[in-house]
Amino acid sequence: MSGNLEGKVAFITGAARGQGRTHAVALAQAGADIIAVDLAGPLPGVPYDSPTPADLDETARLVEGEGRRIVAERVDVRDLEGMRATVERGVADLGGLDVVVANAAICVPAAWDQTKPEVFRDTLDINVTGVWNTVMVSAPHLVARGAGSVILISSYAGKKVQPFMVPYTTSKHAVVGMTRAFAAELGRHRVRVNSIHPGAVNTPMGSGDMIAELTAAGETNPPLMGMGTPFLPDFSTEPEAISQAVVFLASDASSYITAEHISVDGGAQYF
Repeated sequence: MSGNLEGKVAFITGAARGQGRTHAVALAQAGADIIAVDLAGPLPGVPYDSPTPADLDETARLVEGEGRRIVAERVDVRDLEGMRATVERGVADLGGLDVVVANAAICVPAAWDQTKPEVFRDTLDINVTGVWNTVMVSAPHLVARGAGSVILISSYAGKKVQPFMVPYTTSKHAVVGMTRAFAAELGRHRVRVNSIHPGAVNTPMGSGDMIAELTAAGETNPPLMGMGTPFLPDFSTEPEAISQAVVFLASDASSYITAEHISVDGGAQYF
């Protein structure tokens, strides 16, 4: 799909590494300039390694290596006004906005009765309110442009269920509702809104103690550990596979697709 986003500008959250980084690079390879934000600091309560300022700098370097411009800033998606200010600067520098990718999220596994209230709060603050903030500060620019594509990154957990992750599953189902609601109201402005639902992806979210904590939670109810097994022989994929779906939804190849929920999970099922 290289070259079909020439002259476009894309705004991406959680862009320091993992899927956010590959989304930025893939969109740049397709011709888009990038506005990238990330907390690039300690994430609340997660058992995996947090992103760093150096990670965000590397994303900027990779986008520039594709010959594209980038505005990259450290911003918390929970900070509505901080997000608004960054988008305003990016639009002023890059000349507009056409594509939005709400990618930032956290995931903390635990059995239902071992989930801390602050984990539920932080997960919804980042994964739901953060997505709402992302759309609210960016959609007016798409409306002004006369068209655009908003892509909300949900999860396998947003269509089915991820065991031992009640807050995460709740948040990703909320993203599905948000997709439909924004698609309904923004459609008259030719702004399309869709969600993508990755299964297991090889990113830093699996680093640190993530696997150990998920395994420990699984021991509380072993039959549920088979949930999410894909039909394809690879249990997980690389983030670039998700980014190809992002480029598709960002491009004119999907010009009549909105309020849709695209799984990129290898056919992952309940069991």
